[in-house]
Parts: sequence; C-alpha cells; structure tokens
Amino acid sequence: MSLPQQQSELTVDDFDYELPPELIAQHPPAQRTDSRLLYVAGEVLRDLSFADLPQLLAPRDLLVFNDTKVIKARLHGTKQTGGRVEVLVERVLNAHEVLAHVRASKSPRPGTLLRLADAFDAETLGRTDDLFHLRFDSSRTVFEWLEQYGHVPLPPYIAHPDGPEDAQRYQTVYAAQPGAVAAPTAGLHFDETMLERLRAQGVGFAFVTLHVGAGTFQPVRVKRLAEHRMHREWYSIPEATAAAIERTRTAGGRIVAVGTTSLRALESAATPDGRVQAGSGETELFITPGYRFRVVERLLTNFHLPRSTLLMLVSAFAGMETIRRAYRHAVERRYRFFSYGDAMFLERLNT
Repeated sequence: MSLPQQQSELTVDDFDYELPPELIAQHPPAQRTDSRLLYVAGEVLRDLSFADLPQLLAPRDLLVFNDTKVIKARLHGTKQTGGRVEVLVERVLNAHEVLAHVRASKSPRPGTLLRLADAFDAETLGRTDDLFHLRFDSSRTVFEWLEQYGHVPLPPYIAHPDGPEDAQRYQTVYAAQPGAVAAPTAGLHFDETMLERLRAQGVGFAFVTLHVGAGTFQPVRVKRLAEHRMHREWYSIPEATAAAIERTRTAGGRIVAVGTTSLRALESAATPDGRVQAGSGETELFITPGYRFRVVERLLTNFHLPRSTLLMLVSAFAGMETIRRAYRHAVERRYRFFSYGDAMFLERLNT
C-alpha cells in the first residue's frame, strides 16, 4: 500500500493488519523476562529475548518508566429497579467521587443509587460526555472500596475473568501511584533482577506518572485521522525526572521511553526546543506520522491493536513502512500480541 501524499490524508485503513486470533496473548509468560523482543531500526529486524535488553543500552542512557498503579476499577452491581450494571472507574476525582463508564440497559439518571458488589451504594450525580459522575459511600475511600470489591480491569481482548494471577502480573513491579485502569504494558516485562542488571550497567532510571484510561482501548470511530478526538489522561513529571533528562543529554546518553504512556507524558511536557518541564496536567496529545519528536529517542513497547492510536504513534516514531514490515515479521514468527504479549525496541526515524 502506498503512502498518502499528505499526512492529513491518513485514514484508519492505513493502520490495519491481519492478526490470527491465536496470537493474542491471554496469559503472561511464566516469568516476566521470558518475553521475546523484536529490535527494529529502519531496515534492520532482530529477533531477541527480553533478557537481551541490556545489550541495546549503554551507560548514561536513561530509561523513563511510568509508575502508575492499576486499580481494581471494575465493579458489578444492580440498579434500584433490579437491572444489572457494570461500572468501570475511569478517573478518581477525590476520596469519594469518580468518573466512570456505566453499562446498563438504561442509563442511570441523576439521583439513582447503584448497589455495587452487593456491599455499598454509589449515587449518580450527573454525566460528563460518556462518563458518569458517581459518589461512593463515604464510610470508606474510593480506593478502599475498589481494593476490596473491585476486579482487575483486563482489556476486552482477554477472554477470561480476572484472577489472582492478573492481580499480580497486570501490574509493574515498580507501580507506585494508584489511578490507572489499564497497565502501562511495556513495563510488565521488567523484574527486579533485570532492573538491577541495568543499574549495575550504568543505565539511569527516571519516572513519570500517567494514569492510563480505558480510552486506550477505544476504537477510532472516524475515518480521517484529522477528525479524531483523543481521550484525556492525567500526567505528572517530577523535577527529578526533568533534571535527569537534562543531565543525560549533556552526558551524551539517550532518552528511552518505557512504553507509549511514558512517551506521551514526556512529549506533552516538552517545550518547542525539547526541554521537559516538570509539573502535572492533562494530555490529549495525538501522535501520528509527521509528528516531530522532541524528547524520546528510543521506545520500548508492546505490539498494538490494528487501527489503534497506539499503532499510529509507533508508526510516527519508527516510520510507517518500518512498522508494517515489523508487524508482518512478528506475525510470521508467531510473536505474542498485546498486553500480555512480547515487546519491541524501536529506534526513532530520523526526521
């Protein structure tokens, strides 16, 4: 397929590919670092294992991780009428209020009480676009209710109900800031042993927080990319991370984003000259081919869904034809796809 003459002409059809269903990973590997790793640099494709990651990094390189923590955001319950509801918390607003997706036969109106997990009530306060504003029973905090009665919000392409394995493995080992409803999946491959190997090698670590929303799984519902409205996600860049990026550049190291969420946070916080500003905010940055990257030079990421905004992002980063070739290779070599699947290490396209 030839590329459109202008980037503004890109459509979702330009980011489609055929994926055999059996390649969608339903469970994580036995050990976190057992995943495979596809190295992608222009024409070069190398089949590696994740245990080979240190070979791709040099002393003074900086890995930037997203330390968000997945909350047990899915709850089942009933309305006062007896009808069933499913609540998926999208964002925690304060100790007792959330914005959530609510699935029910009829949308609950303001004032409606939802009985959740047959344990506590949540009152519907109103609605903001597709999200419902709910107030949980104030005898506990939102996080306490979710931790005791919620379910791990596994992606829609994972067919089994959540279990103890998911509570542990759909979470990075360095997760610290609760608020995500989807895991920053590139980080799932790291265990403490791998982190220690990289530290001993002289690779630097820094952290951002971006609370991944359920919108990451939403399909692009328009044909032309220029018409797509990106979902908003909250992020924070610590002063220490902004300083570490500056030191790394001065020392000649490279900035390596662990996952698309880390990349979006860094690029959202960048000034036109590429300096990363500490602070927090919301981002709806939609990265498509033609975007000029200001901060991130290399990207560790998983394989992404066809026609998704994340596939568009990696196509912008490494090049559309490079990503098409890499995904064809991954399918032919039977890599495992999506959240519990294998990883890619991408070199940035020189633009």
